[in-house]
Amino acid sequence: MNTPHQKKLDRAPLKESTCDACKDSSCSARTRQSGESDQDFQDRRRLQERLCRIRSKILVMSGKGGVGKSTVAVNLAVALKLAGKRVGLLDVDIHGPSIPTMLGLENRSPEGDQGQLLPIDVEGLKVMSLGFFLRNPDEAVIWRGPLKMGAIKQFLKDVAWGDLDFLVVDSPPGTGDEPLSVCQLIGRVDGAVIVTTPQKVAAVDVRKSITFCRELKVPVIGVVENMSGFACPHCGALTPILRTGGGQRIALDMNVPFLGSIPIDPQIAVCCDEGRPFIQHTADSPATAKLRDIIRPIEALAPDFSTAIPARKSKGG
Repeated sequence: MNTPHQKKLDRAPLKESTCDACKDSSCSARTRQSGESDQDFQDRRRLQERLCRIRSKILVMSGKGGVGKSTVAVNLAVALKLAGKRVGLLDVDIHGPSIPTMLGLENRSPEGDQGQLLPIDVEGLKVMSLGFFLRNPDEAVIWRGPLKMGAIKQFLKDVAWGDLDFLVVDSPPGTGDEPLSVCQLIGRVDGAVIVTTPQKVAAVDVRKSITFCRELKVPVIGVVENMSGFACPHCGALTPILRTGGGQRIALDMNVPFLGSIPIDPQIAVCCDEGRPFIQHTADSPATAKLRDIIRPIEALAPDFSTAIPARKSKGG
């Protein structure tokens, strides 16, 4: 299937790669697998070279659409960056990429350099999304699984992520091609954050996401209940305008951590529409305080990143 999207994604040609990112003699990328072609071997080595330089890979999931998963992913990534971490944000929501809008990057386009794609840099946050390659915002991406898998592989293999403490991956709702492709390509995902809203119709699908993680041996960092109560913009008081506690109850029932609840705050919608991360621009919001609490166990995945990944010179990577 030849599409305009694919043509543009393929514009950065592959170059010869050696997997020297780590000194692990048992690294699977050092040896060719049985029946593996030269191209597949080089692709796998190049992918592993990228992944070896990323300390923690975090998948942000949801069972239903419209629960604020991308909002949580963006602000999680920005919060980690503000905490002094080296962070990348990968949008694998192929059919509905919203990260460029939420970061005010709709008119930006990645450039190629020495066979690599350069992520868009937002004050130190490295960002990649299929949305950067669409000719206009109304263009539909009509792809089946293999094309989606190929695009995600390119985003992991051909993007110059460099040395990162965290790669936050914003996945589309559900447990289909995109999160499965991420897990298969990365091999070891360090954890998943599952976002829901309090209502039963959304919260019950948290079970499916948790089951997905267990089947693929992805640790569940925890559940986030978004839109949990209304934060008054005048006094900050929280009012439970919707049923609350659904995410917490299912987390307890499924024996996974509950990270916290984020209230509805009108400023969140304003910031998303204006392309500004609310955690960076609404420091006094109750939602910002809740999100800061939520990221603490994620930061703690590897407490000393200053020595975990030593900075190094590389050819554009």
